Amino acid sequence: KIVLDLKELDRYSYSGHSALTGKKKREWQDVEYVLGFFGRNVVEARRGYVSYIKEGISLGRQPELVGGGLIRSLGGWDVVKKMRLSGQDRIKSDQRILGESDFVSDVLSESEGQFSRKYKLKSLCYDFEKVVEKISLLFQVEKEYITGRGRQKDRVQARDLLCYWTVVELGMPMVDLARKFDITPAAVSYAVQRGEKIAKEQGYQLEA
Repeated sequence: KIVLDLKELDRYSYSGHSALTGKKKREWQDVEYVLGFFGRNVVEARRGYVSYIKEGISLGRQPELVGGGLIRSLGGWDVVKKMRLSGQDRIKSDQRILGESDFVSDVLSESEGQFSRKYKLKSLCYDFEKVVEKISLLFQVEKEYITGRGRQKDRVQARDLLCYWTVVELGMPMVDLARKFDITPAAVSYAVQRGEKIAKEQGYQLEA
């Protein structure tokens, strides 16, 4: 671990967290944009942001946050491949930033597969509504039943699968689903984990 707790993270200079909590000020960091997701004013937003971070600590690995950041920052896979072909392999070699080269190569390989699948699904017009439609056919229930309120077993399972597919397969932010279902992002994260288990046990897959 780089830091042991939130107090240390507040003081850690190499993360945007300290600026978001107001502990440090960076002119180049767009704090207002991020805080805008958590409240209508700075005080409310910072309180909501800190609460969100606290909830997320116990959740461990987050599917929507895994893979792809480096690739996006470089401009996509086409740019990365051109850089590698031209010998510009420093994207893998600076261990101070990215880690050991073997580790980075594994991450790049895994990310490429994930991105290729996401793009394939989007090319097939998969979005939130289309995933809801597919799940309604799988569970033989109405679409409104899946997205409506209630704790019936089949409704919960259908919604868990919906969260898993939209977050992991389509890359939809958890905060967007939280707003749709009027629940917390942490609750969405738990639903994603349950949905992954359902998909694996039942052999459910989105066509790609």
